[in-house]
Amino acid sequence: MSDHYKILWEGGQGELVEKKSRFIATTEPVETEEEALAFIERTRKKYWDARHNCSAFSVGTEQVTTRCSDDGEPSGTAGKPMLEVLTGQELHNVVAVVTRYFGGTLLGTGGLIRAYTKSTQEGIKESMVIEKCLGVMLSLTCDYTTSGKIQYLTATEHIPVLDTVYTDNVTFEMIVPVEEVGSVEKKFMEASMGKAVLEKGEETYYAEIDGKISYDL
Repeated sequence: MSDHYKILWEGGQGELVEKKSRFIATTEPVETEEEALAFIERTRKKYWDARHNCSAFSVGTEQVTTRCSDDGEPSGTAGKPMLEVLTGQELHNVVAVVTRYFGGTLLGTGGLIRAYTKSTQEGIKESMVIEKCLGVMLSLTCDYTTSGKIQYLTATEHIPVLDTVYTDNVTFEMIVPVEEVGSVEKKFMEASMGKAVLEKGEETYYAEIDGKISYDL
């Protein structure tokens, strides 16, 4: 499993009009192929009167399950470019459906590829994408004199502090990217002149969502 990967946190919807054809791109976060297929079917029913409901999805942290459908459009002009948008943006656990209401003018192969690519991009723009990072819970306890140095270090190194507990000493509860734990521990010990007490906890995925750190995602 990757230490860092991007997922769709909240779905969205974007639109594109090309030569009077209306393209509606709808996205949704999913965790299984069954969820993706169910979303595609719900979207088909919602837009039952549309000419096409083309789709693409990528499921799994390694993008091992990817599928796409042209839904009646010429082969390779809809589903494939849609999927290339998802994989090109390195998105995981996401499904996209582009609904087309035909405007009466044929777009040609190149025109269709551009329209389905751009509409999928618009749908992603209207969604919330987050990056999940594998981190290690880290607890650091130090005296009050040293706490200022630790606060400065967490700020300059952009280390998320989940909680600060003030008792006889000061305890910082943090989460650190797994690949940075060794270097961060070294910097903390140097800043505290070896006086800080560090305890490592469990590994968990975390992300910044609406300016706040959420973990155990």
